[in-house]
Amino acid sequence: MNSRKDQLKAFDRLLTIMDELREQCPWDRKQTLQSLRHLTIEETYELGDAILDNDLVEVKKELGDLLLHIVFYAKIGSETNDFDMADVANEICEKLINRHPHIYGDVEVNDEEDVKRNWENLKLKEGKKSVLEGVPKSLPSLVKASRIQDKVAGVGFDWEEPHQVFEKLKEELEELQHEVNVQDQDKIESEFGDVLFSMINYARFLNVNPEDALERTNKKFIKRFQYLEAKARENNKSLKDMTLSEMDVFWEEAKKL
Repeated sequence: MNSRKDQLKAFDRLLTIMDELREQCPWDRKQTLQSLRHLTIEETYELGDAILDNDLVEVKKELGDLLLHIVFYAKIGSETNDFDMADVANEICEKLINRHPHIYGDVEVNDEEDVKRNWENLKLKEGKKSVLEGVPKSLPSLVKASRIQDKVAGVGFDWEEPHQVFEKLKEELEELQHEVNVQDQDKIESEFGDVLFSMINYARFLNVNPEDALERTNKKFIKRFQYLEAKARENNKSLKDMTLSEMDVFWEEAKKL
């Protein structure tokens, strides 16, 4: 692996290239914080895909893309004298030091849960009125629910045992079924949301990341369905013309792969 000196040299090289591109490239010169935002989100999802695939070559590439965006934002900030790359780095350094008094102070912790509780309490002392202020509004709903539950658990608002969460999930399912029977669409949607929220909460107690679990199932389904499509083509058939029982034969084959 590269030495710290080589790492710093590489980062300095990136900063220099960013300066040159901002000055000389028409596209780079045109970009703003707002125009880069959607591209940054896309790059973040691409990194997430590479991590889920455990493709470390792609992880390295996508980290580079994301790092470029961070440097780009800092460059734009420096042009208006609001902040530069040093300010960005120092800001996170100070935050990490202040949020880890068990490392840089005299606070003692017993485990990871103590660390998380201290983290949320420190944020409130810094002036935040709610532990939920740090949950981005634009997060996808599934991820947002998971972050909300993590944060409130960090200040003690939580169930004690997994079986309690499971009982709550069953209760929400019963309420959903009741509204389905009544056929009140607005209440069905509301109760369905409660079921999903409870499922995500239960995942936390099982030490399962719900986003990763769902994406794993998405990938599994795509792989099996594409096998089904391929088999249909091999038999000169269209899925639209096949019965469910015919498709199920290939689907069961796909499950064994």
